[in-house]
Amino acid sequence: MSQPAGFRGLFRSDLRARAAFAEGAGIHRIVPEAVAIPADLDDLKALVRWAAENRVALVPRGAGSSMGGGAVGDGIIVDLTSMAPRRLEIDAERRIAWTSGSVTVTELNTAAGRDGLWMPVEPSSARFATLAGMAACNAAGARTLKHGAVREWVRGLQVVTADGETGWIHRRSSLPLCPSAPLPLVQLFETDQAPKLRAQAKAISDSYPRTSKNSSGYALDHWLASGDAVDLLVGSEGTLAFITEIEWGLQAVPQARSAVRLALNHLDDLGDAVTALRRLDPSAIELLDRTFLDLVREKRGSEALPGLPPSAEAVLLVEFERTNEAAARGAAGDAVRAVAPWSAGVETALTPEQEERLWALRHAASPILTSLSERYRSAQLIEDGCVPVPRLGEYLRQLRAAASAAGVEVVIFGHAGDGHVHVNVLTDLERPDWKERVTRLFESVSETVISLGGTVAGEHGVGRLRAGLLERQYGAATVAAFGEVKKAFDPDGILNPGVILPLRPSAPLRSTGSPLGPVQLKFGSDAEPLPGDIAGRLREIERTGGYSRSRIQLADQGSDPQPPPAS
Repeated sequence: MSQPAGFRGLFRSDLRARAAFAEGAGIHRIVPEAVAIPADLDDLKALVRWAAENRVALVPRGAGSSMGGGAVGDGIIVDLTSMAPRRLEIDAERRIAWTSGSVTVTELNTAAGRDGLWMPVEPSSARFATLAGMAACNAAGARTLKHGAVREWVRGLQVVTADGETGWIHRRSSLPLCPSAPLPLVQLFETDQAPKLRAQAKAISDSYPRTSKNSSGYALDHWLASGDAVDLLVGSEGTLAFITEIEWGLQAVPQARSAVRLALNHLDDLGDAVTALRRLDPSAIELLDRTFLDLVREKRGSEALPGLPPSAEAVLLVEFERTNEAAARGAAGDAVRAVAPWSAGVETALTPEQEERLWALRHAASPILTSLSERYRSAQLIEDGCVPVPRLGEYLRQLRAAASAAGVEVVIFGHAGDGHVHVNVLTDLERPDWKERVTRLFESVSETVISLGGTVAGEHGVGRLRAGLLERQYGAATVAAFGEVKKAFDPDGILNPGVILPLRPSAPLRSTGSPLGPVQLKFGSDAEPLPGDIAGRLREIERTGGYSRSRIQLADQGSDPQPPPAS
């Protein structure tokens, strides 16, 4: 593929560059047709106009750390991490920030912290995930329980729409003094599609899960409540527009924190314990399931779990943010008393050092999972299910049973306060039927989440992996409404096709040769081969969380024409 006319940035269609962008943090490996790195906003607009004229698919990409497959795909990968100028401005008096999409939340909060402020949505990927990517997935994290997901903190977005136009879209509550004229495609949506969707408001709203987190599909429920197009673009995973800058709300950094670690002997007590803790206004309630504890115990020994009874079925890590140390200590004491009927062991942290030691257990599994031998791959396959909190214990029980029935080992942890569970599937690639086993697990757990009134994507987005599940979750009418939104914002279908709305019936793990096409996984015997050194460096990024690394620099760092042996 030749460089588009008028495009001034870097454009590469050689195999090494394409291979370097073939993977993200999830399970997919899809080698694109080309890679484009726009120099600036005008360059991006020119690229989008060219793509619309030539019906070429564009895949927006930041750090590539999304797990659902939304940052990989056919067509042209558009790397937005080095667009100029790079913006990071703080208005401390008004508690507002403006950032380029390529800025990370760690960078934002480091700058805002100088004025005692922060944007409190800090996922575990905060040091490398770009803010545009976080907005695109409606990202969340441990403290969403108190502070909400990204959507609550986005005041406005600068976007490039599918016709190559650019401008700001603000919430009505945060309009600037001189608002810009509406973008043509946004205006067209408001004129043609919005009245039809509002006429279906009750049916659409009733189809949404009653969970505290949801990043599945377009947020028509929030848009119907607010009337703000911002709510459609947040969580749209690059399928409606490119997000290039963001206006954020900020708040004061909490003055004091405390934490409590609670062990439970019975899963049946989990829902009651979490419900009791939620009444105390915690900032986070994190879950470490027995599968997580068993992994740490096996690989690190019992000394890595000091003070935990071997009988514990789950551990809850609870954090409180308060205005002073006395209030933080009081909250921790209240938590211990609140869960006394169900607790099998308690440890309290009242200083930053003590809290860091408690939270070290939460972070213990990732280094273990990424250091497994190549025979075992930790697959992000059912890692984002979220159910109503009272159904959490039931969900964990059914999840464990499904894994046992499929003969697949899993490691479970997550955000108990939101009923949100991350599951790492440990895939044994030496078993000839591994694909059938994990497919069975994917189907079983997805059905369980939906039957419990949950969502298949709490904070990671639908991507390509879960797009085929949305009709089961929402019903045909709401998914048809999603299609109308997509058609209005992207009439030529060039923006991340196949994400949120599948291009054809999907089955994520079907083999090559099936009617639904190749599997497109990053591991297994039918994974598309890559130059060996690039495959190795992508694996190292996965192992170390090195998603801030430039993929173009990776592609240009030496060469090895031989593909690696199949896993």
